[in-house]
Amino acid sequence: MNLGITGRVLPAFYERLRDELTFPLSWERSVARDFPAWRAGARAVVGESLLQPTAPGPEPFDPVTVEERDEGTYTARTVEFALSRYGRAHGSLLTPHGSGPFPAVLVLHDHGAEFTIGREKVVRPGPDLVARATAWADRCYDGRFIGDELAARGYAVLAVDTLGWGDRGPLVHEDQQALAANLFQLGTSPAGLAAHEDIRAAAFLASLPEVDERRVGALGFSMGAYRAWQLSALSDGIRAAASVCWMTGLKEMMVPGNNTLRGQSAYFMLHPGLHRHLDIPDVASLAAPKPALFQAGGRDHLFTAAGVESAYAKLRAVWESQGAGDRLTTTLWPETGHVFSAAMQDTVYSWLDSWLAPEPMDPEPAPS
Repeated sequence: MNLGITGRVLPAFYERLRDELTFPLSWERSVARDFPAWRAGARAVVGESLLQPTAPGPEPFDPVTVEERDEGTYTARTVEFALSRYGRAHGSLLTPHGSGPFPAVLVLHDHGAEFTIGREKVVRPGPDLVARATAWADRCYDGRFIGDELAARGYAVLAVDTLGWGDRGPLVHEDQQALAANLFQLGTSPAGLAAHEDIRAAAFLASLPEVDERRVGALGFSMGAYRAWQLSALSDGIRAAASVCWMTGLKEMMVPGNNTLRGQSAYFMLHPGLHRHLDIPDVASLAAPKPALFQAGGRDHLFTAAGVESAYAKLRAVWESQGAGDRLTTTLWPETGHVFSAAMQDTVYSWLDSWLAPEPMDPEPAPS
């Protein structure tokens, strides 16, 4: 009998712990079928799990343009602004030529254990980093910079480094655990800090005079996908979100051999105690009935097809319960791995166009 540790440093009794999770605050288990009340209560529980102190008030963004270049049909700027009351950060801001205001997308970069670049993974950088960024785009995005692709289609785009990436780092892979431990000691967490910063970045993007605040979306791949659906769940300012290659049921993920069990990188997508209340797709469902798109690869080594389909079923039940089934798109690409291919991107761009451009989307349907 194994009395200690098994699998990827799982306790031998992990199955009992896993089976005891009933996600009592999920919509499917809610006795009172009042969706706005459920969403408000569940969102409050998620907010507590983010482990963030209450701010005394909104910090002025005070943006400053650091550099600017003309990219033909749009302008690329590096802007510095107050990302939180703890400090300022650089963002890559792309704005189409023309009068505006434009629809906008906050593009959230992936993890990938590559910390020397962050926002440069999704927005083409200047000459100093372009070779490294291009190699990453070739590896994960079929050679495209998805932020630039969106700007060429008429969107304003913002990308910001998460703590530990680019000029907010770079971390060394094994240092992620130390960073997490130290943030926990200080009363917060890497995932909670990232979530609050994403909310703040979205608010900054919506505040720009070039942007139509009624048409702000979020898009991300891998860790960026997690951040995109989480942001839509937590922020009313995000009107539509597209998430590529990060969705699963928790129980399907917590099995020996899963990458998440290695720790380290998982800290950026882990809110302590949250899953005593809500499953992963339950949290994403807080975005309902807003438009949401989820894509997954059938050969993704990080997320099994069974876990993806289980999560998709939960998501569909929530959106359909609100008469908004047509606002949820869930796709499994059978022959695709953990990548955001050109074909997947084209589908996402068309989907974003249908909800964010050229006119504002219709009002949300009334919850049933």
